[in-house]
Parts: sequence; C-alpha cells; structure tokens
Amino acid sequence: MRGLDGKVAVIAGAGGIGGETAARLASEGALVFLGDLDLASAEDHAGRVRTKGGTCVPFAYDQTDDASVKALMDAAAAQFGRIDFLHANAADLRTIFDDSDALSVGLDVFDQTISVNLRGMLSCTRHALPHILRSKGAIVYTSSTAAHAGEPVRPCYAMSKAGVTALMRHVASRWGKDGIRANAIAPGMIITERLAVTMAQSAQDEMLAGCRSPRLGRSADIAAMVAMLFSDDGAWINGQVIAVDGGSTLRP
Repeated sequence: MRGLDGKVAVIAGAGGIGGETAARLASEGALVFLGDLDLASAEDHAGRVRTKGGTCVPFAYDQTDDASVKALMDAAAAQFGRIDFLHANAADLRTIFDDSDALSVGLDVFDQTISVNLRGMLSCTRHALPHILRSKGAIVYTSSTAAHAGEPVRPCYAMSKAGVTALMRHVASRWGKDGIRANAIAPGMIITERLAVTMAQSAQDEMLAGCRSPRLGRSADIAAMVAMLFSDDGAWINGQVIAVDGGSTLRP
C-alpha cells in the first residue's frame, strides 16, 4: 500500500491481531516495534517477520503501568528515530470469562479490564502522540463490536471498548487539524491461531450462524484494515469506527 515504506509503526499488544498486523505492515515496508506483556510472544511474532525479510523489534511492556508504556514508546523512537503510527491493540482477555453481568461481576474484574483496555489505551495515546504529531501520522485503536452490540454478558469489556471509541474521537477532534488521523476498528469474531486450537468447533459453528459471511474472521482481515488506515489511501478517514466483522453488525 502507498505510504508505508520506511515508516515506523508501534504495535501495543502482540497477541493474535497484533502479530498478524506486524507481519502485514512489515510486508509493506514498514519498520515495526512490537510490544507485549509476554516477551516470548512478541519475540515469536517478530522472528516470523524477520524470516520473511521484514524489520520487527520485540519489546516487553506492561499496559497497566504508565511508565512501562512510556518506555515502549521511548524505545521505539530511540530504535528508529521516529514514530509514525500506533496500533493500540492490547486487551486483557483473561478476565473476560468472569465478566458476567452488572449484578454479579466482581469489581476486581472491572478494575483489571479497565486498567488494561481503557486506562492503558490512554497511556499509549499520551506517550505516542508527541512523536506522531511530529510525523503527522496516525493511530488505529482496536475496539470491538461488543462496544455497540448490547450483549447480555461482558459489560466490563463492552464498557472498556466503548471508552476506546470515545478516546479515539477525542484524538481525531483535538488534533485532526494538526494532521493526525485516529480511527478504531471493531472486529467481530476473529479466530486467532490460539482460538483455532482452543475453541470448540460447535462454538465456532454457533458464531458463524449469526454472521452474514460464509466464514468467521481471521487476524489477517484486521491487519489489512490497519494497513489501509495507515496508508495514503486512508488519508481522508478520521474519527471513524470501522466494523470488520463479516456483516455480523449492520449500522451506519
């Protein structure tokens, strides 16, 4: 895609979508700095990128720790001399199975979900944005269709993702005139490498039944949209939530 060659992209959150996005951006010529709480995961994905001739540097950071997030951005800028793009992707999916409903969910589940999925997104934004302002680049946030679907379960997750949408729109509104683009992608059911192994086929079939597509999503589907939004082809897209969900949700 046009405009990605030689640009520097930080991906905060390597698991699943993040790793695939690193591969896609690197294949387009971008220099990728890949952060994750699990350094082994980041190293694995970075190694795959490098075997195909791309540039990808792994880095361990904790999204709940503001100083650690700053260290991620500082290290990326020191490594490559600039930051053009941020894909704010990390989320805590460990608590999602305990995210029951508003009456019974533990406040510890809420606190952990918000700490990673929302407070951490603010940390990523505030530490990447000064660099991105200099390069007049772009931010893509990973939101979720859960933010607007109105599910009977997962209220903490949905609230965190709705908050990500609000943060994205703030960034687009506050700094759009300065050349910054901020958008969010709302994935549907994405069968990552891990889910392909751990998720029962019956559960996948149930998800597929509610999707206006002959298949469920893949991490590559999200990576392709991130690449487009970062590219010159996405130059006039700002402040938008773009559902990449096979038509599972229909909304303006």
